[in-house]
Amino acid sequence: MPLLKSLSIVMALLPAALAAADQPTRSPHTNYILRCAGCHGFEGLGTTEGDIPAFPDSVGYIASTEMGRTYMMHVPGVVSASLNNGEIAEVMNYILDIWGATDSGSPPEPFTEEEVTHRRAEPVPDVVAYRRLVVDELSAMGVTVAEYPWP
Repeated sequence: MPLLKSLSIVMALLPAALAAADQPTRSPHTNYILRCAGCHGFEGLGTTEGDIPAFPDSVGYIASTEMGRTYMMHVPGVVSASLNNGEIAEVMNYILDIWGATDSGSPPEPFTEEEVTHRRAEPVPDVVAYRRLVVDELSAMGVTVAEYPWP
C-alpha cells in the first residue's frame, strides 16, 4: 500500500513537476522531486519493495566519510540524473539539509561542484560492493545506517 500511496502522490504532482522542467533553472527541491523522489519518496524513506534505502539516520553519516561521499556520487540515481555537477551538489546539499542530521549535531560538509566533479571521476566499478565497504567503515565507528538489501 505505501508504494501505491507514493505513486498516487507522484502522479498528482507530475503536471507541476513537468511544468517546472520547462524552466531553464530548477531549484534543488524541484530537482529532488524530478530526479530522486521516484525512488526515495517525498519523505526520503525509500521503499522496501524497491530495495531503496531511507535517508533519515543514514545519509548524514554516509556523507561524513570520504568513501561515503564518493559512494554517493556513484549511486545509480546520481549517475543517471542528467544533472550537471553543480546541480548534483545542490540536490545533495538539499538532501543533507533535510535528512542529514547526525548524533554529533554537526551536519556533514556541503558538497561543492568541484568535489562532485572530482568524486564522479573516481572509478567505482561495483557500487553495491563499494557501499558494503562504506557500511563496514561506519560500523567500525559504531554507526548503523539504513538497510541495503541488495546482495
